[in-house]
Amino acid sequence: MSIGQMSKATGVKVPTIRYYEQQRLITAACRSEGNQRQYSEQELQRLRFVKHARDLGFSLDDVRELISLDHQPHASCKNAHSIAAQHLASVRSRLARLKRLEDELERIVSLTDSGASDQCSVIKALADHSQCESEH
Repeated sequence: MSIGQMSKATGVKVPTIRYYEQQRLITAACRSEGNQRQYSEQELQRLRFVKHARDLGFSLDDVRELISLDHQPHASCKNAHSIAAQHLASVRSRLARLKRLEDELERIVSLTDSGASDQCSVIKALADHSQCESEH
């Protein structure tokens, strides 16, 4: 399978496939007589794995570790669960921060005023962090 076919089959752009190859997340492709990269079905599956993990927000280091664990069929699944649990905790932390941001922006937007911009409560709130009701 060519790199273009891999791209179409997975939705991963060609430069990203090359990057994943450089990062050793997928195996370097064999070359055809015309010097084109040729990938196996196994590499297609690996690329789908990497894409799905990245879509879920896993870091490249996490993906690399998960791939390493996948190559150890008798290893405990505990490490994979630990990586996923740590990522979930990080996502939840970011969601909580985003919720605080949403609440503060909602408060700022709800401030009503009219007139010149030097009296605008939105601009004043953005200029002075102490006017925020919570840490965000």
